[in-house]
Amino acid sequence: MPIAAPAVSAARPLHWSVLLLGGAFAVPLLWSLLASVDAGTDARAWAALAAQTETAPALWMSTCTGVAATALAWSGCALLLSLFSHSGPWERLLRPLPAMLAMPHAAFAVGFVLLMAPAGWVMRGGVALLAPFNSLLGLALDAPPPWPTTQDPWGMGLIAVLALKEIPFLLWSAAAQLQQPDLARRLTQELQVAQSLGYHPHSAWWRVVWPQLVGRLRAPLLAVLVFNLTVVDVAILAGPTTPPTLSVLAWQWLQDADAARNAMGAAAAWALAGLALGIAMAGAMVRHGARRWRVRRQTRGVPLPLPRSDATSLRKIGQCCAPWGWQGAQSWGTAAVAAVLPAAYGAVALALALGSVIGVWPFPALWPQDWTWQAWQPVVASAALVGTTLALGLGSAGAALLWTVAWLECAPAHWQRRTQNLWYLPLLVPVVLWALGLHRLTLDWGLHASASGMWLAHTLCVLPYVLLSLQGAYGGFDARLQNAAASLGHSRWAFVWRVKWPLLRAALCASFAVGFAVSVAQYLPTLYVGAGRFTTVTTEAVALASGGARSLLAAFAALLCLLPALVFGWAAWLGRPRQF
Repeated sequence: MPIAAPAVSAARPLHWSVLLLGGAFAVPLLWSLLASVDAGTDARAWAALAAQTETAPALWMSTCTGVAATALAWSGCALLLSLFSHSGPWERLLRPLPAMLAMPHAAFAVGFVLLMAPAGWVMRGGVALLAPFNSLLGLALDAPPPWPTTQDPWGMGLIAVLALKEIPFLLWSAAAQLQQPDLARRLTQELQVAQSLGYHPHSAWWRVVWPQLVGRLRAPLLAVLVFNLTVVDVAILAGPTTPPTLSVLAWQWLQDADAARNAMGAAAAWALAGLALGIAMAGAMVRHGARRWRVRRQTRGVPLPLPRSDATSLRKIGQCCAPWGWQGAQSWGTAAVAAVLPAAYGAVALALALGSVIGVWPFPALWPQDWTWQAWQPVVASAALVGTTLALGLGSAGAALLWTVAWLECAPAHWQRRTQNLWYLPLLVPVVLWALGLHRLTLDWGLHASASGMWLAHTLCVLPYVLLSLQGAYGGFDARLQNAAASLGHSRWAFVWRVKWPLLRAALCASFAVGFAVSVAQYLPTLYVGAGRFTTVTTEAVALASGGARSLLAAFAALLCLLPALVFGWAAWLGRPRQF
């Protein structure tokens, strides 16, 4: 005789807990979004925005830099995935991803500027390499060249920074999909079938895996597009100034005390949202229009084999061009492509570390005349600044992790599927617009310029990233372990506490570290919600960018990298496999 009554009574508290959990995140999220909608309904502000002479060139600059950076990041991610996801070095490609994700965008932009500036390391190295040929070439570079290499009027520096920073995020999102057991098993079987039909492994990956992976990466790609179109702190550090991007103009107008210019900034933020939506819709239409061509190209079969004479000639050419043959050349090329991204991040980190201790450094010299720790003295003295950053990061990441674990444990699967788009909505809202909504939220709730308001704003920014990083590990957990524990007489929560969470310890620690890094990198929410009363390492680093203290800026940017790196290191140590 089935016993149904206890099941019904046990489902009621679970149902109310799900409602409470969903409401704890949905209410402030929707409140802030509606507040940002209300801020952009002033018709006079839209008319003033259209009449501004700076609006059109700034909008064009935002479009060019955002689309170009997104296209480069997407292409780089696809190239690396095609080279490594079906081969042995896949783990080697994933190993440096946490360190890359730990470096905030602002710190990477500062290091990139130190590398590529007219008086930076790259230009000095080039001058040193060309020094023996100065007499032949007639070169005498005694001063930095007059052409802009960073903050250039074409936005090339901003495109490079954004593309290099977003490739690891897209790789991380793709790895989360490819590590799901059911998907990985099915794709492996399909790849084997394709190779048995005569396709090369590389060609089989593009025809079988990539079309299925594109659909699963739409949300991360859209988040990258929105961020690249609307970023403010990176555009201030490495972007063009004449004209700036529209996000920088919106940020400047929103800081103005004049109510009319403030409303014009809100309208500019909504214009950026419309721009992101229009580009996303145009991309979807192009993809849909090219569907027939794409299907025909992916299913046209394997090319016929070359005649014996042509194959022999190609083999001889390969042996002449590379003593190790075509396979060796391909492996060396793959290793070189894989080393580009870690090398770029390593060069940026080294530029920050060396730039923070540089003293007198005349231009053509490759190395400074002296080294000094003077720039680190203000950093060491800013204990309150570091304390605020740590408190916000640890508090918001901890709260986001607790909510995410509770939601994934308590919410039914169909609830999670239906609300997934709502939870990820902050990733798809322009940064300026999202910060404006958080500012209105804290004003309405009486939390403006308070510690609780700062914690709430950072938690709302952190939570989607923590949910995104942990959802794959929870979804891929083997449900047979719970059945085995239940057959041994253990309750569900005993299984969760003693089996599930210990097995997911590495994913839980990594998600916490991701949340901490996201909180440390928050610039606009800290600026608007804190109202100048709360200063973090990020806001201080961006404020120093307008000055001429290069060593001090590098020191604060190095500290900005150090804090997430320490938390990621702690998470890796805590989540290491147990040794028996």
